[in-house]
Amino acid sequence: MPKLWNETIEAHRRAVREATLDTTAALVAAHGLRSVTMSRIAEETGIGRATLYKYFPDVEAILTAWHERQVAGHLARLSELRDRADGAGARLEAVLEAYALIQYEHPGGEVAALLHRGEHVARAQRHLRDFLQDLLAEGVQAGQLRDDVAPEELAGYCMHALAAAGGLPSTDAVRRLVMVTVSGLRPAPAGRGASRLGGQPSVVSSS
Repeated sequence: MPKLWNETIEAHRRAVREATLDTTAALVAAHGLRSVTMSRIAEETGIGRATLYKYFPDVEAILTAWHERQVAGHLARLSELRDRADGAGARLEAVLEAYALIQYEHPGGEVAALLHRGEHVARAQRHLRDFLQDLLAEGVQAGQLRDDVAPEELAGYCMHALAAAGGLPSTDAVRRLVMVTVSGLRPAPAGRGASRLGGQPSVVSSS
């Protein structure tokens, strides 16, 4: 087939796939997982059932693909924030706050329990742990973070601590959680009321 024809077909397939992911996520959010069927997804997306089954075998597979896309987007966002911040402390705080807000915006539930069984989640967790470990090692080297605990261990500590953001009542509470978490990473107690990490301006506020 001509190259242009192939590219057109691939673009169409990507468009159908993306529309299917978006439609399914919206239906589940509005009506609950158990009320969403492949027939309903096909109807809402505007494609035939037979076509839909060529892309995905069932609703769970669609949701898994949607979640993989979400996770990839979150990781890309964290990388962007890291690259925009100036200094090891500011980079770490920007990433931790963004990660905590992601947890806050996507609390647990039936769908979360289903999606978090996937291998893609385990891969993302490993990627995030390595990502944080590198930031923490950078902070230790700069003398801005405690060096009595290995960066790998600190990365796990941060992930577990900030997972609690999913159950908090407001973004203000999330930012306070980040401040408390960051305070545990400092090499020595900061002055009363301080909100700086190793002398770097904090990107975390309580308002």
